[in-house]
Amino acid sequence: MTRICLPCKAFSSWFRSVPHLLTIALFCLPLFAQDGRPFTRFPSLSPDGETLAFNFQGDIWTVPVNGGVARRLTVHEAYESRPRWAPDGRHLTFNSDRSGNEDVWIMASDGSDPRRLTYRSSDDVVCDWTPEGRILFTSIRDFAPFHWMPEIYGVSVEGGTPARALDGLGRNPAMSPDGRFIALVRGATREWRKRYRGPADREIWLYDTKKKRYTQLTQFAGNDLHPRWAAKRELCFVSERNGTHNIFRVSLDNAGKAKGEPRQITHFEKDGVRWYDVAGNRYVMEADTRIFLQEGDTGKASPVDIQVAQDQRFSEIERKTFTANATEIAVSPNGKYAALVIRGELFLIQNDKEKTRTVQLTRHAHRDRDVAWADDQTLIFSSDREGQYDLYALVAADEDQTDLFRSLTHRTVRLTDDQRDERRPSISPDGKKVAFIRGVADLIVADYGDDFTLGKERALYEGWSPPGSLNWSPDSRWLAYAQEDLTFNADIYIQPIDGSRPATNITLHPRMDIRPAWSPDGTKLSFISAREGVDHDVWMVWLRKRDWEKTSADWEEEVVEPVSKDGSKEREKDETKDKKDKQTEEPEPITIDFEDIHERLVQVTAFPGDESAPQFSEDGKTIYFLGTTGNNAPRFTGRDVFKIKWDGTKLENVTKNKLNPTYLKMGPGFKHLFAIKQGGKVVRIASKGGKVEPLGFKARMAINHPLEHLQIFDEAWRALHDSFYDPDFHGADWQEAHDKYRSWATLASTDRDFEDVLNMMLGELNASHMGFYGKNRYETAEEKTGLLGAELVPVAKGVEVVRVLPNTPADRESSRLSVGDVITAVDGEKIGPKTNIYALLVDTVNEKVVLTVENAKGKARQVIIRPTERQRSQLYESFVKSRRALTEKYSKGRLGYVHIRSMNIPSFERFETAITASGQGKDGLVIDVRFNNGGWTTDYMMTVLSVRQHAFTIPRGAAGKLEKEKHNFRKFYPYGERLPLSAWVAPAVALCNEFSYSNAEIFSHAFKNLNRGLLIGQPTFGAVISTGSVGLIDGSRVRMPYRGWYAKATDQNMENGPAEPDILVDEAPDDYAAGRDPQLKRAVDELLKQIDAK
Repeated sequence: MTRICLPCKAFSSWFRSVPHLLTIALFCLPLFAQDGRPFTRFPSLSPDGETLAFNFQGDIWTVPVNGGVARRLTVHEAYESRPRWAPDGRHLTFNSDRSGNEDVWIMASDGSDPRRLTYRSSDDVVCDWTPEGRILFTSIRDFAPFHWMPEIYGVSVEGGTPARALDGLGRNPAMSPDGRFIALVRGATREWRKRYRGPADREIWLYDTKKKRYTQLTQFAGNDLHPRWAAKRELCFVSERNGTHNIFRVSLDNAGKAKGEPRQITHFEKDGVRWYDVAGNRYVMEADTRIFLQEGDTGKASPVDIQVAQDQRFSEIERKTFTANATEIAVSPNGKYAALVIRGELFLIQNDKEKTRTVQLTRHAHRDRDVAWADDQTLIFSSDREGQYDLYALVAADEDQTDLFRSLTHRTVRLTDDQRDERRPSISPDGKKVAFIRGVADLIVADYGDDFTLGKERALYEGWSPPGSLNWSPDSRWLAYAQEDLTFNADIYIQPIDGSRPATNITLHPRMDIRPAWSPDGTKLSFISAREGVDHDVWMVWLRKRDWEKTSADWEEEVVEPVSKDGSKEREKDETKDKKDKQTEEPEPITIDFEDIHERLVQVTAFPGDESAPQFSEDGKTIYFLGTTGNNAPRFTGRDVFKIKWDGTKLENVTKNKLNPTYLKMGPGFKHLFAIKQGGKVVRIASKGGKVEPLGFKARMAINHPLEHLQIFDEAWRALHDSFYDPDFHGADWQEAHDKYRSWATLASTDRDFEDVLNMMLGELNASHMGFYGKNRYETAEEKTGLLGAELVPVAKGVEVVRVLPNTPADRESSRLSVGDVITAVDGEKIGPKTNIYALLVDTVNEKVVLTVENAKGKARQVIIRPTERQRSQLYESFVKSRRALTEKYSKGRLGYVHIRSMNIPSFERFETAITASGQGKDGLVIDVRFNNGGWTTDYMMTVLSVRQHAFTIPRGAAGKLEKEKHNFRKFYPYGERLPLSAWVAPAVALCNEFSYSNAEIFSHAFKNLNRGLLIGQPTFGAVISTGSVGLIDGSRVRMPYRGWYAKATDQNMENGPAEPDILVDEAPDDYAAGRDPQLKRAVDELLKQIDAK
């Protein structure tokens, strides 16, 4: 019987607060999960239909088909899944991620002799057996990984190097019992997604191995999945055509054509079939959280009673000590302590590089975050421990100790109690007020009392987008923040907290202005702006007009502090007295001259890359910030802390070792900046000298994984509930989805199963850009296979090179391989029929490897080669090169070709280069966004393509007689010196297909609707939503579609509303392998027709 320990909420709080009882509670007080049934998956029937193999707890099991006590076959901390029986029933093949990715394994049907069959660092997904006993699997390897569908391979049960089985791409290949047909699935929609109807749906195709021909078997606009042969000409598959995923069965004639309509076999109504198998007329299927059995085509599916008398594979309570993974830091006003947030818990450390003692302040499975200090003894934070985020105060609970660090007990006081979330508390410098965000975007300011109460609430802003980077003025009378508008531009606003005047936009610019920071004297406000291009720079605004009017000479003459006769500053004579005075004196009220304040902006930095996190020094003369390492370093090489004078002079590196912080904040007293490095280690940086000192910690935590799973589930559900772009959730009942899948989540016995459950819930939204990406706590090896840059097929003497990719190790002069070469050995180890060459290339990336090679004439040589880890870019370049050559051939040299890989800056810059390199001297241009996964640069591209020439120019020396020869120059204009971007004004045509995604679809809509040219190919995916992601308690993430897109020409929602080409052209599965491209051919023909008609 399966036991899953799930304490109730009240018990959970007590349970987590008494650490020494954890182990006793775990073993003495287990609760049954739901009705005690195991979450069983991936059923597979033995050929005689009597034994069922399945997945549970990440292992492979077997059980009699009618139920009973199951037998475990694999025992490994990796995840084993997708078992498939051999035709003779003597073996099972299955997937395992023991080496860091999915590999094909095989074992005897009793679980003995498990052997690995594939070794390459790519996911190899088990699909089926051939009648001869080979295993079919899918993988993304050396042929066409750019095409959104995997390649289909076969491997012998005895081992050896796999060989590509088909030229066409697809998923779930299944060979008919007589070997005549291979059924496969083509399309790109995720299996979890429900109710999708569109061009990227998955359809069943047949490959006739006799006639070497592909035909599409199903035509349903939604998903048809998982073909399985029930007999020689009887094919089953899963389809949503009747509203829920069910098994259908179709009879075929000897030519592979359907004999009538598919007939429905199962009749699930609420939650359908996710996985199944068939043996004759007996069906087993995964639905709900169980495996069902159905006898015959008209029977009723009933759950199989599977008994697994097993304990949990993994400990539900994990005791872990964190020395990294901090996500937040807040330093106490007196500088003695630093509060940390680690995996949703609060910890306290001393601000001392020599001390690592760490005090845990909160203990529960919910999430505490947004930590801030109200004073030296009190923390304010937000927590979702009551089902939504509220604000809490935390203080010492010892009667004789108010120091949080020294106190042995702590008390938490709830400050807000509202159905809406309260997040991101920010305490005013005088400690009397707190600002926070309520709900999605309301900015609230309230009085904070010594009795832990909030009073006199005032809503400063109510809207749809939350104010960002809340920052109090030094006198506690103003708030500065960044605010987005409906054009998604952000400006900096300053607002008085007493409501005496509305918020004032002080930047007034159509580019992003974010992250305001006050100078300590309240005369300046720095911020980050992108107004000079795509790079983000540090800017500053003078809050008082008289300061802005001063000249540089005026500033140089100012005397900042009196100096004594011995040269020391007077104020340093009694530093202790000065500090006490500063603590008690009331800050001077800040004066702000709002009239034309947006005209008093000063650019402080203008360096390559992005600057962020500006912080003023104590005297307000220096701004610290994060920037790209080195003055002229390329982007993304590393980030460090810099400082610069407010007038843009005296730039200095504060750190020089690529610190790469994700957070930076000036500490109290201005002596140190505090940073969180990538990976969550904490450091402090001396503001003078730049010395970097680690602030070590040892945060001990007991992680209750079942409870944390529920926390993760609830966080993800709430995030989408609050922020999914459609408040009607595409017609889904989102509360019902929560209740249904949360109960399933309690049954998930592994992180992988839990991740799948969450993705099933997301599938209810029928939306693109969705996905939950979890963390796996189980260790597996991470092998890296060295790649040669050649496609290899097994032959009698070894493996033969059938293709060499340009710009790969196999294409280098020093290690060149040629088509027809046979590799017979690797580092002296011969490649026999049972040798997988990739097994010999494990862990050889960038290492010298000696290949023994025979050429086509049988002459042997040795090749010393350094394998690479990746070759996806080279495969892409091969695709582009071949399309460019076809364009040259189809157009007889008249047209240029450019493919847009993604809608991002690197691809756009390549586009600008290509329209000259490929288009110069051509009559027109073919623009290809097929297989483009999106991004954001449509408007850049359309700007280039929408330039209208209003004049032409003729320089001296180009023409002898201006008036006589001027017509020869009508197409020439000084674009290079007059435009911020390049321009293409000649005719163009665009190509799209069902794998054009997101911003590539926006481009397709724009190209067509703005009449730039013909759109040719296939309708796009229908996947257009602006998306981000939300981080969850354990570091996992859920994607967040937050903004819908509509085509202005039609008012059509582009989500589930694909761009429809002017001319539809199909593409056969084997066109790419055969060197054909009918869509490109039609585009060339239509563009030439248009050009010749002028």
